Amino acid sequence: MEQNYNETELQLEYIKKCKELLGARSDIRPVYRIQNEGCQMNSLQTETVAGILDQMGFARTEKEEEADVVLYNTCTVRENANQKIYGHLGYLKGIKKAKPHMKIVLFGCMMQEEHVIDTIRRSYPFVDLVFGTHNSFKFPELFYAMLNSDSQIIDIWKESDRIVEGLPSARKYSFKTGVNIMFGCNNFCSYCIVPYVRGREKSREPQAILREIEQLAGEGVTEIMLLGQNVNSYGKTLGTPVTFAALLKEVEKIDGIRRIRFMTSHPKDLSDELIQVMAESKKICHHLHLPMQSGSSRILKVMNRHYDKEQYLELVRKIREAVPDISLTSDIIVGFPGETEEDFLDTMDVVEKSRFDTAFTFIYSKRTGTPAARMENQVPEDVIKDRFARLLSLVQEQGRTQSARFTGTVQEVLFEEENREPGLLTGRTQHNLIVHVPGSKELIGQYRQVRLDTCKGFYYFGHLV
Repeated sequence: MEQNYNETELQLEYIKKCKELLGARSDIRPVYRIQNEGCQMNSLQTETVAGILDQMGFARTEKEEEADVVLYNTCTVRENANQKIYGHLGYLKGIKKAKPHMKIVLFGCMMQEEHVIDTIRRSYPFVDLVFGTHNSFKFPELFYAMLNSDSQIIDIWKESDRIVEGLPSARKYSFKTGVNIMFGCNNFCSYCIVPYVRGREKSREPQAILREIEQLAGEGVTEIMLLGQNVNSYGKTLGTPVTFAALLKEVEKIDGIRRIRFMTSHPKDLSDELIQVMAESKKICHHLHLPMQSGSSRILKVMNRHYDKEQYLELVRKIREAVPDISLTSDIIVGFPGETEEDFLDTMDVVEKSRFDTAFTFIYSKRTGTPAARMENQVPEDVIKDRFARLLSLVQEQGRTQSARFTGTVQEVLFEEENREPGLLTGRTQHNLIVHVPGSKELIGQYRQVRLDTCKGFYYFGHLV
């Protein structure tokens, strides 16, 4: 995989050029507003763009009305995510009329769709800069071009195998962050747009990942989340293949890192080796997000998931046997085309047997550009709503029972932020359970032993031990 360090130097040079240009134009510090939509990989990219703007000399605001530059990192997993962005643009049009100098930037997954670009050209000519997922590393260069142009700039790549590293980042937390280990997806689930907008799988070299984590640890980061559309297939595209389990073993050796998380795991690629590494690790958190999507073997085949009901349940059995206190979470789709009551009852059966701590439940909605959107036998809306309500009730009941199993125990909590209620801090256990504890903000970023006193369904109240 090509890793272009000259490209990094080029983009760092463009950051300097933008800073000089902005400084020459005004003595007033420019302000930006950035909004992130979608997954944790998007969040990481948003932090990179924010870090670049910070280095250019911008200040940050949460109000579009105050901003000289407004940026949206877009998601396109569901159709309504696109409509949300168009709604934002309608609102910004009025602001830009009053502030003609304001720049509007759109980037991310939604921009990889041709019909979206056509719509922006036709209906939103006041948008200044548009780029996608494959050339996001070019943001400083594109931003410089935008500052020197009065025309709309659209720069979309259909594919790329380039991985450009070493750009700035404005992390939300100083003590925890995500680390991309791979990009793209090769699975082509029939309902999912991601492979079409993120491209094919490409893994970062393990040495580059480890180098980044070592640097983060040196800066005070103690918890990392390894990110990819399917981390379990990490390393297959490398010149010298490396398994995800082998990468985890190396990450565990890095001094200063106390917690390792990862997502997302595809069941078809979750190996016995990975389960063993999780069981033996002192740092990998006992939380696994394992999207099921459906409990029906027939529907799973149409979804192109490459596993069946029995294989999923066997995976759950192996994981629970190796890591008895594992917190298991999942994603489930209700109302996939052709889903019968029998198929739905299979899903309910898997939920009952898997004992998820929580599951993110979604009503199927057509995603233009995917095979499922063209399928016949779309399930009637009233049937879907009934099934969704039944599933949600089971998931919530089960989640309350599962989460409550830690009541009265002492768990290590990493405090993340102040709660909206004064004097209360919020943190997480290694099982990804949220805990609210009375304490001062000096504890933020620290690990403390906490007794979990009261379970409130999906979160706890506790006290320091």
